[in-house]
Amino acid sequence: MAKSLDSFKIKIFADGADKAGILSLNANPLIKGMTTNPTLMRKAGIKDYEAFARDVLQSVTTKPISFEVFSDEFPEMRRQAIKIAGWQKNVYVKIPVTNTRGESSVPLIHDLAKEGVQLNVTAILTLEQVRSVVEALNAGVSSVVSVFAGRIADTGCNPVPIMRESLSIVRQRPKAELLWASVREVLNLLQAEECGCHIVTVTHDVLNKAIKMWGMDLKLLSLDTVKMFHADAAACGFAL
Repeated sequence: MAKSLDSFKIKIFADGADKAGILSLNANPLIKGMTTNPTLMRKAGIKDYEAFARDVLQSVTTKPISFEVFSDEFPEMRRQAIKIAGWQKNVYVKIPVTNTRGESSVPLIHDLAKEGVQLNVTAILTLEQVRSVVEALNAGVSSVVSVFAGRIADTGCNPVPIMRESLSIVRQRPKAELLWASVREVLNLLQAEECGCHIVTVTHDVLNKAIKMWGMDLKLLSLDTVKMFHADAAACGFAL
């Protein structure tokens, strides 16, 4: 186990759409990049996508940051991708691996990669998807292959073997990086590190927990837990 989070080899990206959280984490040298998605934007109450993105990009000027297309039609996805890619040099465009009808995005990924767009291909869960995406990428353009290990684990399947095999596939493209997505708990950071993944995305709440608790002495954590139970019982005014 790494003695501290900053001793990790894997790059930790903050995953969220809360502006204050993004700016705070962007200032933290532990955080190497940022990702967002429409679901996180909805939770954060974002109404104007481009205004939010351009506002954030005034502060996030060097670390990589991903913004996702939101159309379900490939021609419009392409238009949005080209527009998003033009916002700033550190921007990666998130493309879902399929649309909502299950139609593959690989032809679009191939075309955008050929045009030099930095892509973050998202919502990948199978090795077949990893292979087809990697084949479509441009070997000379930086890209990210986001495999949702947390969602794989939600099905009762161990994601570690899938992530290790995904890494061997992604290595076919020297400028492509494998990203462990949908972290559920702090332990997943260590799993992603041990698998050899290049990047792990972590939501702001899990990041805050990791920063606070990583490497904490378990005896002290036990005492802290007992104190929490006692304080909550007192706050409720319990009596028997």
